Amino acid sequence: MSGVVLAVDLGKTKCRGALRVEGVEKELAEGAGAPGLAAAGGVAAAVAAIGDVVGRIDGLATPFVVSVGAAGAAAAPEAREQLARELARLPRVTAVAITSDAVTAHAGALGGLPGVALTAGTGAVATAIDAAGTFTRVDGWGPLLGDEGSGGWIGVEGLRATLRCHDGRGPDTALAAAATARYGPLDDLPRLFGQHENPALLAAGFAPDVAAAAATDATAADIMTAAGRALGRTALAAIARSGLREPVPYALTGGLVELGAALLVPIEETIGTAAERRPARGGPIDGAALLALDTTTALEPLMTRIS
Repeated sequence: MSGVVLAVDLGKTKCRGALRVEGVEKELAEGAGAPGLAAAGGVAAAVAAIGDVVGRIDGLATPFVVSVGAAGAAAAPEAREQLARELARLPRVTAVAITSDAVTAHAGALGGLPGVALTAGTGAVATAIDAAGTFTRVDGWGPLLGDEGSGGWIGVEGLRATLRCHDGRGPDTALAAAATARYGPLDDLPRLFGQHENPALLAAGFAPDVAAAAATDATAADIMTAAGRALGRTALAAIARSGLREPVPYALTGGLVELGAALLVPIEETIGTAAERRPARGGPIDGAALLALDTTTALEPLMTRIS
């Protein structure tokens, strides 16, 4: 199999691709994300997002393997297989590997070793793998049914608090001014979100504002604490369901890591002694690159491959 790999992290916010030749990174590219494979039109949106990234990388003049961690892939296996078939038709693609972005995040964070990876971005999911290769997934149910503590969740909770303040149903909060600065007149929010193709992504853009306000605003602080506790409970559930022996190695990945202590402290307090946080070895792209060519990991049953 070719040692030229395009590793792709296809999230709901961004699509990032890395060209690696014999394990050495040569080029990076980034474009818009997609709403997830489980969403209506999810496969077409994923193909478009990945195709855009492919077009931004000059070094793909030789045959290559494309390996993708895609949001929604775990919940939509038929869509995952369809995406694999679509990508196999791209010029110079010799093989395709598709899995969930939660799987590539785990592989990147822990290098294929047992433990828990808690991924918090626009969505939220915890994944666990034990020494026997049994894979456990908790949450990642999408913005309507789950993703508690995620960027989308924080953003929505912040906007709900904003509208309660605006209506006089809730306390005054600095989030009202922050929301107005980001989105415009508050009375226009229903139309703005109703017409947006990815409302969770739009809401997630407000999460950094909520985190920034938490230092001085009680409403924002309560939202961030609730988010951290929700994420901590997700990790604890993954530990309990997996049967891993405590204290379990765990890594925290995803864009919400950058939100700082307002989120990280309640996560750590909730998890307590059940797990020991380890620095993530890499990100989802590193996991996608690992899984592109290595078919011997315990994560192999979760892969869809075409060669």
